[in-house]
Amino acid sequence: MANLVIASNSKAMSKLDGSIKKKVYDFFEKLNEDDAQPGLHIEPLKTAIDPRVRTGRVDLHYRAVLFRVDDKSSGPTYIYMGTWGHDEANKLAERATLRVNPINGTLEGLIGEPVTAEPPASGEPVTEPAPKPEFSYLAGVGYKLADLTDGLGITPTLAAKAMAAADESALLEAAADGLEWEGSALLELATGVAIETIRENHGFATEPVDKSLDEDQRIIAALDRPASKMQFAFIEDNEELRRVIEGGDFAAWRTFLHPEQRKYVDTDFGGAFRLSGGAGTGKTVVAIHRARRLARDNPNARIILTTFNTALAEGLKADLKSLDPGIRIADKPGDLGVYVGGIDALGSGVLNRSGPALGPASERLFGQSVEFGAKRTASDAVWREVAQTVDSGLDATLATPAFLESEYVAVVLANRITALEQYAKVARPGRGVRLSRTQRIAVWKLVEAFRRHRQMDGTISFPEVLALAAEALRVRAENDGTHLADHVIVDEAQDLHATHWALLRALVAEGPNDLFIAEDSHQRIYGSPVVLSRFGIKIVGRSRRLTLNYRTTAQNLHFAVSVLSGAEYRDLEQGEESTSDYRSARNGPVPELIPCSDLSAELDVVAKKVKGWLDEDGVQPESVAVLARSQDERDRFVRGLGERGVSVRAVDKNAPSTGQPLVMTMHRAKGMEFSRVLLVGADEKHVPLPASLRNIPDEERADALLRERSLLYVASSRARDALVVTWSGRKSDLLGQS
Repeated sequence: MANLVIASNSKAMSKLDGSIKKKVYDFFEKLNEDDAQPGLHIEPLKTAIDPRVRTGRVDLHYRAVLFRVDDKSSGPTYIYMGTWGHDEANKLAERATLRVNPINGTLEGLIGEPVTAEPPASGEPVTEPAPKPEFSYLAGVGYKLADLTDGLGITPTLAAKAMAAADESALLEAAADGLEWEGSALLELATGVAIETIRENHGFATEPVDKSLDEDQRIIAALDRPASKMQFAFIEDNEELRRVIEGGDFAAWRTFLHPEQRKYVDTDFGGAFRLSGGAGTGKTVVAIHRARRLARDNPNARIILTTFNTALAEGLKADLKSLDPGIRIADKPGDLGVYVGGIDALGSGVLNRSGPALGPASERLFGQSVEFGAKRTASDAVWREVAQTVDSGLDATLATPAFLESEYVAVVLANRITALEQYAKVARPGRGVRLSRTQRIAVWKLVEAFRRHRQMDGTISFPEVLALAAEALRVRAENDGTHLADHVIVDEAQDLHATHWALLRALVAEGPNDLFIAEDSHQRIYGSPVVLSRFGIKIVGRSRRLTLNYRTTAQNLHFAVSVLSGAEYRDLEQGEESTSDYRSARNGPVPELIPCSDLSAELDVVAKKVKGWLDEDGVQPESVAVLARSQDERDRFVRGLGERGVSVRAVDKNAPSTGQPLVMTMHRAKGMEFSRVLLVGADEKHVPLPASLRNIPDEERADALLRERSLLYVASSRARDALVVTWSGRKSDLLGQS
């Protein structure tokens, strides 16, 4: 039986039609069973540069290009580089090479282009060519050609091209011509990262090649290097092979990870770990792969993968199943396998199986044993009613549903306060508004009225569900020392509030691989800031940040980051969050900013732009999105575009459909991505939305504006390729000088 490795740069696969892809799959299936089958016609080429190269017969007109590597311990390994027409495949194969980079130990497969020169062995001098450009971008940040070739192992041809790049855009173009690891290393150089740090991030070899191994053994060993896995992946079974082939683009995110991402998937941490990073840096991909890795390591593990809401959780579950269709999905939290759900649903699931612990938990949380009905509802209407009917004496600026709910969640429920004496003394870190003792007494009157109202109605709010579920888990742990989960993985963690964190901490015992937290404080569009240490989540020394954006172009990333300019953001440990070293792996068009005289003119512009995109080859209608600040604006644009002959579909809680461009709020677009995005209504009347700032205490206004700025950042970073921003009247101040 032969081993099969597939290269991620097999671009020819995406150009093959479905019938040929099926034949490629059949070819691989036969190859895996017996590579000596006569019908495969696995043949060497006498004129090939590399003696390992082979071609194989897919059908009468198509041939696969492969390398055969023989290792006595593992048998023959075939490394697949792509499928082309018969004559072209033979020509490409003649010039194909497979080698281990002598500087960093990475395996490199080159197809169709001979290597002009190998990087020099470590320690050999590199001759600096005379600089041709008037300005070199990399030279401007202190690098020399020798740093690229002798320090990192980048080929001299690509290194010279990179050193000649006059700006970041030209450097991106040079990076696109290299192997995956070369492009990644060049992007890190662009931000001034030290050579040794780049080597560490890519897992480059630090020891010389083991000369006791023959060349084929060195190749097999090199396949296991992190940077090699950016280009090559072992295919473990026929089902995985079929998914990869039918994926067209080789489902790259499923199979090929950046070494830095892979590190956070595979590393065992001594306790809770926080992975931060900007939009599109792959935090969610890491979370999904980590869930799979933990499940594979221990089939009896109880793993919880959760996120902010149900829509995002459904996306996580779909991606996890795509990554590994055989993975065990748990129906309920605490069952064997991976439970995937929104965190509010997770809280309900925990509460439903709390059993005898529920009574004591209720007494601890509310001061008495309380029975709640099955109905779980939002709180705004109840807070509004008690504020209007109870003579509390609280200032009108504070007697609002928004302030009272946040105070109840962040202070009362988070600290399990059951009496005024406790509330009068408790510290309120992170709360923008200071309260005098008189004000605290007034707030507590409203809290007691709120709780009475809930009990009479037989209802319970979502934060109360979470707090009660967390307390029930604590009671359980105190009684029998057990916990509901072995590992908890959280995505979009920046939007969670205090009772969410109380639940997450109570789900799993403190210890190795207990909590893995993926977040981006720049994308916090809900709730208030929290400090994890307050909830017993200790992350000191176990926090890292991803900076390479895989989704958006460099131009779109620059626009999105410019929205954040001038604002101060804090992470979940209250450390300063910066965007200074964010970078993108792709070039693209500069975002268009289009002012319009009025709404009708703006609708005309948007309709024309959408029609133009739909007329382009290869653009799927559902890859085009129109994002508005509010539901009213969304509906207005759905109607207006329809009147202009553009059929679109509004997306609310429903799953997005195919066949039409999509129109949704900026909030609904959270966690999604599109090829082309229109941000509409980006004027001072809608961004920020007046309602989001209405009745906000002055002390909390700055944080509310941060959320509005973050929302615009989230929306603009949904675009992979083209981004257009429109407005009528005066543009929003949040767009700054963009």
